[in-house]
Order: sequence, then C-alpha cells, then structure tokens
Amino acid sequence: MSDKPYPSSFDDDPDFYNESRLGKIGRKIKEEPLIPIGLTATCYALYQAAISMKKGDHTRVNRMFRARIYAQAFTIVAIIGGSIYYKEDRQKRKVYNEMLALQKAQERRDAWIRELEAREQEEEDLAKKQKAYIVGMREQERKRKGEARSVVETLERPGPIVTAILALASGRS
Repeated sequence: MSDKPYPSSFDDDPDFYNESRLGKIGRKIKEEPLIPIGLTATCYALYQAAISMKKGDHTRVNRMFRARIYAQAFTIVAIIGGSIYYKEDRQKRKVYNEMLALQKAQERRDAWIRELEAREQEEEDLAKKQKAYIVGMREQERKRKGEARSVVETLERPGPIVTAILALASGRS
C-alpha cells in the first residue's frame, strides 16, 4: 500500500488535511457564507423583537418574529443547498480520514513489530551471554579439577626413593 493518499482536488492545499478547529470553522464559513449570514439575521431579528417587546411596540415585535422565521427559513435552505453542493468534497474528506486512520494503524503496527523484534534480539543476546558465561564457568571448573588431579597424581606417583625401595622389596620376594 502506498504512503501517499489518493489524488484529490485538494492536493494543492496542504491546509485542507492538517487544520485546527478554528481553521475548520473559518474554512466552513468561506465555503458556505450564507449560513452565518442567515444565523446572524435570525439572531438580529430575535434581539430586535426582545427590544421591541421591552418598549411595548407590538407591531414591531410581530414584524421581527416574522423576520426571524424568514431568516430561519433562509438558513435552512442555505444548509440544504450547501449540503448538496459540497457533498462530493465531504465524501473525499471522509475517504481521506479513513485512509489516514489506516495509515496510522499500520504505523502503530509496524512500530509494535519493531519493538517486538528489538526485544527478541535483546533476549537472544542475553541468552548468548548467559551461555558464554556458563561455558566459561565450566571451563574454569575443569581447569580447577585438572589442577587438583595433577597435584594428586604427583602425590600418588612414587618418587625415585620410593621406587628404589619398591624395587628392593620386590626383588626379595
């Protein structure tokens, strides 16, 4: 599998793939400027209705509530229109996010495998060192036993005087 994502119409814009929340909000406002306009109009109509209600101007209150309904309808139409218009881009974004998640999962898996291989190598090195240590200890033990045997053998070997005595004693028999 290639490390590069599939070609997209957003390939020339690296900010599209790596953006903060505020960057995303800014991009959404630039992509669909009618939605914030509709939200602002709705809020303004509600604010004016509240002020008119406080003043007791019932005709202005009714007019502002109608304006609020129209602004909300405009906002809903802008949301639906933007949804239809940007549907393909959202699908591309979704595919990209899925590919990015797969790539990150593959990287985590590769890192995990590298870690396991490093641990296995460490265990093999440790086993080799232990084996070399055991072999060295056995070799030292053999040398000590060999030295002890040579001392015992030299003690058990009769010297020239003992040999002469043994020869005399065997000659008499």
